[in-house]
Amino acid sequence: MKFRLVSAVLLGLAGVVFLCSLGTWQIGRMYEKRAQLDEMTAGISSPAEPVPQSFDRERDRYHPVTAEGRFTGERLYVLSGQAMIGAGVQVISVLQTTDGRRLLVDRGFLVDDDKHKALTVTDVKILGNLMWPRDSNAYTPPPDAKTGLWFARDADAMAAVLHTEPVIIVARAPTGDGIAPMPVDTASIPNDHWGYAITWFLLALVWTLMTAGLVWRITRQKS
Repeated sequence: MKFRLVSAVLLGLAGVVFLCSLGTWQIGRMYEKRAQLDEMTAGISSPAEPVPQSFDRERDRYHPVTAEGRFTGERLYVLSGQAMIGAGVQVISVLQTTDGRRLLVDRGFLVDDDKHKALTVTDVKILGNLMWPRDSNAYTPPPDAKTGLWFARDADAMAAVLHTEPVIIVARAPTGDGIAPMPVDTASIPNDHWGYAITWFLLALVWTLMTAGLVWRITRQKS
């Protein structure tokens, strides 16, 4: 009987600690996400300037820039999709600027049926935001060797392949060829971690009540 009682208490404590730790982690993620969204908002709302000659990836992330030149025809496709539209690709093109620089431009979304069509627009003026995307993780596969399709944006890897500077300008406005821009904004980034935290804490409360009920039953049987 004593062993059952001790086991029930230890199991209850372990469950409560585990569930509360998950809730605490969600609160930490909520503040991290809030800081990221604040950083994005501050960066997006600043005045647009010509692309700087050198970059600071933390300071210049999301900074609005302008660039003028021509698309060279070199490009990469990144697997993508949009609600109510379906599968497609994000078009990453090389922009040769008027002063001779080579930059990557995320032109936006192209539906799957159109990804094999020729892109004819060349001379452009770009308004966009500097980005070093954090799309990939340890589970992201490398680009498909047969199709050349990428599964995440990676400024450094793409720059190495296309021989450009390691930065991506995400276009705010259409750049032609039927490509829909996917501008940098905060609207598509949810911050639901507070709700998740409440869920974990409520589960911890339920676990506590269940443990208390079990302990009560064990002590009643003993008495």
